Amino acid sequence: MENRLICVCGPTASGKTALSVALAKQLHTEIISADSMQLYRGMDIGTAKPTADERQGIPHHLLDVCEPTETFSVARYVALADAAAQDILSRGMTPIVVGGTGLYMDALIECSIFSGDDMDLTVRQKYQRMAAEQGNTAVHARLMQVDPESARQLHPNNLKRVIRALEVFEQTGMTIGAFNRRNKRPAPKYQAVKLGLCPADRQVLYDRIDRRVEQMLREGLIEETRRLRDSGCLTGTAAQAIGYKELLGYLSGQAPLAECVALLKQHSRNYAKRQLTWLKRDGSIHWIYYTAQEELPAVLQEATEYLQNHGVQ
Repeated sequence: MENRLICVCGPTASGKTALSVALAKQLHTEIISADSMQLYRGMDIGTAKPTADERQGIPHHLLDVCEPTETFSVARYVALADAAAQDILSRGMTPIVVGGTGLYMDALIECSIFSGDDMDLTVRQKYQRMAAEQGNTAVHARLMQVDPESARQLHPNNLKRVIRALEVFEQTGMTIGAFNRRNKRPAPKYQAVKLGLCPADRQVLYDRIDRRVEQMLREGLIEETRRLRDSGCLTGTAAQAIGYKELLGYLSGQAPLAECVALLKQHSRNYAKRQLTWLKRDGSIHWIYYTAQEELPAVLQEATEYLQNHGVQ
């Protein structure tokens, strides 16, 4: 079928890489990453980027495509991932999109994003500074001046959406309501068969996350963080990557290592909860839940049967 994708999603440390590689080997296809931090070169251990051994010879697209110091937008991701998907499809294969960044996965399927996403962040930063210095009500008052319809619908504390409305106005000259009416979402470009992966017991997931953090430390996460910090790479979006910012206190001598590691594990668990919240909104995802004992063989069998039932051979 034209423009069909297989999507493998789930929270961090749920086993997406192993499942996607196993499926790619079975289906003789390639993988497109949908991870907002694995895009960055040199950020390998902390982002759990699949190693060469883990990839098992399967081509992976959208890894290592920009420097940590670059701004990377959803629009740029869609452009690159769409090109990769079309290339894979043109060679008679069904791409597997894998990752935990639900926003990227959704944007690729629709190939439809806000036109201002690829522009600079100066408007957003301006209003974020205004909020920090003058309070949320000052930003809301500005929106009331230029777009009273949206301002009446948004509480001043809903700062993200207030700023979004101001971004649309300043970048397009239109209110966000008018912009949305003019730019109704088209039908999705891709037909996606979606698989979600998660342990049935939340504690199993948290234990997997803790073990992954400990493995990252054994593999050299502290040294990677020091190198990125010393080279000035931990700025902008890259600076927000879980796995690095938590260790800066230790590297600067301001906090003991055990405290920073505990914080890293906690932030990773919190991130997994946010990922699940995002993904659970999508009723089209077929969830595969596994116990601590089952893991890959049983998961792969269920995934394969589900794909076959949906016409993916």
